[in-house]
Amino acid sequence: MLVPEPQQELLEQILAKLQTDERVLGVAIGGSYLTGEMDEYSDLDLIIVIDNVHYQEVLKERRLLATRLGKLLAAFTGEHVGEPRLLICLYDSPLVHVDLKFLLLEDFQTDRVENPIILWERGNLLTLAVSKNPRNYPPFDPQWIEDRFWVWVHYGATKLGRGELFEAIDFLSFLRGQVLAPLAKVQAGLLPRGVRNLEREIPSYLSDFRQTIPAKHDRHEIARSLQHTIRLYCHLRSTLTMPELILRSQAEAACTKYLEKVINDFK
Repeated sequence: MLVPEPQQELLEQILAKLQTDERVLGVAIGGSYLTGEMDEYSDLDLIIVIDNVHYQEVLKERRLLATRLGKLLAAFTGEHVGEPRLLICLYDSPLVHVDLKFLLLEDFQTDRVENPIILWERGNLLTLAVSKNPRNYPPFDPQWIEDRFWVWVHYGATKLGRGELFEAIDFLSFLRGQVLAPLAKVQAGLLPRGVRNLEREIPSYLSDFRQTIPAKHDRHEIARSLQHTIRLYCHLRSTLTMPELILRSQAEAACTKYLEKVINDFK
């Protein structure tokens, strides 16, 4: 596949250095490299599989290891995304974001949501792990959303009513990423990867999505955006071919009524 020159240059450099480390069993790559969508703005998502005997040692030394792979500008671990085994790095010359995820072979075999491309391995260890345990993207569950959506609407309405407008604006972004975009993408036959590549993947919905973004820091604008978010959700929900979906109709009625009251109170 075609990889932009800066990413390719750094990737070759990293691989060459990791292959000299006897603690490393192999290196795999996922993300946009896997889907063939890399461009000049892409990062590198690397999985580094470590021998069990040396795993704790490598975890303790991973920042030092990262400095040996290139000109490291900054690095921090991924607890904020629930992944402490991840080291998020920024390299210079070329300037590229690189995620280094350190795994045991047994975790590489099971702890995946995709089937990465093996870049280098000792023996056939990583290839066998992928072939024995293929992974697909987690299935999308509209019921999970329906069970939560109206509680979320009530939450947004309370922030609006209290005047916590920045919180309400942030919350609208959450609903776009966790509810609206996944639903719209599933309807289009795509993976529910949030708002990523939304403009390119589902351009027919761009007008609707724009209306979920407040034009300014203003109660009326935020209320309008939240109301449109609800309308768009109900529309997307109606397109699902899922007769077993249990609608939370009482919660929907109560929460939409509550939102209307909040809006009327500040008119």
